[in-house]
Amino acid sequence: MEYTISISAQPERAVKDTKSIPFGQQPTEHMFVSEYRDGRWQNSRIVPFADLTMSPIALCLHYGQTVFEGMKAFAMNDGHINIFRPEKHYQRFNKSLERMCMPQVPKSLFMEALHQLVQLDGSWVPTEMDGSLYIRPFMIATESRLGVKISDEYLFMIVCTPAYQYYAKPLKVKVEDKYVRAADGGTGFAKCGGNYGGSFYPTQLAREAGYDQVLWTDSKTHEFFEESGTMNIMFCIDGKLITPPLSGSILDGVTRDSLLTLAKEKGIATEERPVRYKEIIEALESGKRVEAFGAGTAAVIAPIEVIAAAGKEYTCYIGEDALMYQLQKDLLNIRKGIAPDTHNWNYII
Repeated sequence: MEYTISISAQPERAVKDTKSIPFGQQPTEHMFVSEYRDGRWQNSRIVPFADLTMSPIALCLHYGQTVFEGMKAFAMNDGHINIFRPEKHYQRFNKSLERMCMPQVPKSLFMEALHQLVQLDGSWVPTEMDGSLYIRPFMIATESRLGVKISDEYLFMIVCTPAYQYYAKPLKVKVEDKYVRAADGGTGFAKCGGNYGGSFYPTQLAREAGYDQVLWTDSKTHEFFEESGTMNIMFCIDGKLITPPLSGSILDGVTRDSLLTLAKEKGIATEERPVRYKEIIEALESGKRVEAFGAGTAAVIAPIEVIAAAGKEYTCYIGEDALMYQLQKDLLNIRKGIAPDTHNWNYII
């Protein structure tokens, strides 16, 4: 089915020195909006960025039906703009929507909305090597009603903001062995708002103790690593790239998948298996070279310098020849059009 998207363009704003502005605070000129009611998507449009008007009893404000995605567009060396792996993000978005009992977004609507919005605001895509346009598709329940029920009305929207390096320096993280981010059977694999709201308190406690993030462990035993803050967690030990396997409590990260694919192509051994946190501590105590890093769309790769566990701090390897930096460079070269895109990951505007 084809969807018609109306476009109400407006002149560009003068703000262009976006590198000094904190991540997520400077939206581009326009946003995409589509309404779901009477069982179908309608009134799809790209309009000037503006605040929303919503009923105080809109269901999203009370019962948690909110889902989002995070993806990026890049300025390529040949002058084109590339949206990176939009189909993978589309699949994950709909998987999250299904878990939250929200209506699926047709692929044709999702892709056309992305294309038109990024093309219209293409001058906002940073040209620097460390710059990108962060794209946030999201959906909220908008039916006006107090009552625990699945909403009958929704807004699907996309907004954009220039983005640069998410973390300015390597991270200090704390192994979390009391609180949990998600449990089997829950919504850990979905990008829904509640997962993030529930993570704030333990993360705040870690920051008060001098750490940047937490390393989440499993909900049953607190023995196995699951994620790093809001990112997938990966390790490099003895030349192997190791990461926990996907599960109902771990997000299917697009960056994670891309890095694993590139590592295998470079002949690097990869293991997707349960990772006991004591295994990592023992490797660090034995003097092995251990790389630890978070992998996600916003940060791409976030090196971890210090892991705190059981009252002790352990130092990970973050030297310039680290494998994580090599993989990060390989990924960036594909996104920028410097290296061949053999997997058809780039959607060229």
